[in-house]
Amino acid sequence: MAKKKETYNEAINQLREIVSEIEGGELDVDILSEKVTEASRLVKVCKEKLFKADKEVQKILENLA
Repeated sequence: MAKKKETYNEAINQLREIVSEIEGGELDVDILSEKVTEASRLVKVCKEKLFKADKEVQKILENLA
């Protein structure tokens, strides 16, 4: 079964949670590695969504001109 893609807000909230856990300094090294890997994936998701939204807005603005 395919996993539902996160929305931008879901990804940002997950990133905030991971950052908070990392800043707490209580994570085991193995868990820290997993959290950093997941954070990297979430950053990529956010960047892709922002890039897509920017392209869509630019296209709309071009059509208005």
